[in-house]
Order: sequence, then structure tokens, then C-alpha cells
Amino acid sequence: MKKTKPLESIWGMLPVLVFITLWEAVGRFKLFSGQFFLPPFSAVLAEFYHLTANGVLGKNFASSLVRVLVGLCSGSAAGIFVGVVMGWRKVINQALNPIISLLYPIPALGWLPLLMLWIGINEMLPITIIFICSFFPVVYNTATGIRNVDREYILAAETLGASNMRILFKVVIPLALPNIFTGLRLEAGMSWRVLVAAEMVAIPTGIGALLMQAESLVRVDIIMVCLIVLSVMCLLFEKIFALAEKRMVGRWSAHA
Repeated sequence: MKKTKPLESIWGMLPVLVFITLWEAVGRFKLFSGQFFLPPFSAVLAEFYHLTANGVLGKNFASSLVRVLVGLCSGSAAGIFVGVVMGWRKVINQALNPIISLLYPIPALGWLPLLMLWIGINEMLPITIIFICSFFPVVYNTATGIRNVDREYILAAETLGASNMRILFKVVIPLALPNIFTGLRLEAGMSWRVLVAAEMVAIPTGIGALLMQAESLVRVDIIMVCLIVLSVMCLLFEKIFALAEKRMVGRWSAHA
């Protein structure tokens, strides 16, 4: 099995290498003309180096990263807390579930015009959008996970004399972790997509703002750099939560 892993990695990278080769060929030999302009991959890499060296990419990326981290962490923490309470207490679920069900289908960006009037165009605008984007899916998945825990585990813990709080934190929440992490993984990448849309509309700094500046200057190479950065960050955030889920769920299973 160990010998096949390098081969699997090579086969996994092959489609990416073919895609990059085709991209380079199309851009280098100008296989398409007219308004459709695609710079070669090597030119995009050169512009990535240039933007990094002069600090433009780093400055805008740092602004976006801080907004994502603040909005995602606060929204996820609030979502987990509310979801646990809803899943654990039936009366609270009956009170909050209609409100959550009513607001959840609204796209996070649908709140943007209203939030621009309420809080203005400032740093809190994209952070609030990301908070909303993270909060509702995490609430839903957390509450669902808590409610779906097998009742037999709870009864067994009660029989052994465990308190309600001990049952919640030692039995119910660990068993609900897969559902909780499902919501976190989904919103880890979505937070970047929502952020960029908000920055493109209303914020003068960040990756989204850099995208709009590049569009106004007809700099397709800079646009490509920004899109690659966004793609990598979406994938990276999702992988981080997947790894955290694997370790936390595995650790709890080992102690169970």
C-alpha cells in the first residue's frame, strides 16, 4: 500500500499539470483572439512575484485574511453555542427554529444593502457578512447533530450517574462533532467567496478590491493572480477543518 501512494499522488497531480500546460500553450501562442485575452501561466506567476515583492498582494491579502478569521471564528462560535442549546433543550428549539428556518435561506450577500445602511461602509461590513454566512449553517448542522445523538448513549450515562452537563460535554457534543464539522467545512470556503463579493462592492482594500482595480485597468494577469489566491485559500481552509475533524473525532473515539 505504501508503494502505491506516490503513484496515486502523481496521478492526482497529472490533471493539474495538463491544465497548466494547456493554459500556457493557449496564452503563449494566442490561440484565441479578440476580447478573450488569457495571459500564459508563466506571466501570471511573474505577476504574482511582482505583486508579492512590492507588497501590494500581501497588504490586500492580510486585510482579507483578518476579516475572514474574525467573521468566521465569531460566527462559528456563536452558531455552535446556539445550535447546542437548540439541540439540547426542546423548548428553546421550538422557540428559535422558526426564526432560523425563516432567515437561513436568505443568501448572506442579500443582507449587504441593508447592512450598508445600518452599519455603513467600514471594516465591520465584510466581517458582519461573513458572520451571517457562518452562523446559520453552523447552527443548523450543530442542532441537527445534537438531536440525532442515539438516546441509548444518554440513558447509559444517566444510569452511571453522570450529570446533565457532563452528559452534554462528554457524550452528546463529541458524538455530534461530525455534523458540527460539516457545517464548519462548508462555510470555511464560502466565507472567502462572500468576503470577495463584499469587498468588490463596497470596500477599498482586500483581494476583492484588488480584483476590481485590476478589472478597471484591464489587467487580466492580476485578476488571475487574485483568483488563484482565492482558490488556494478556500481549499486550504476546508482542508484545515477536515484535518481538525479527523483528529478530534479520532481522539474522542480512542478515549471512548
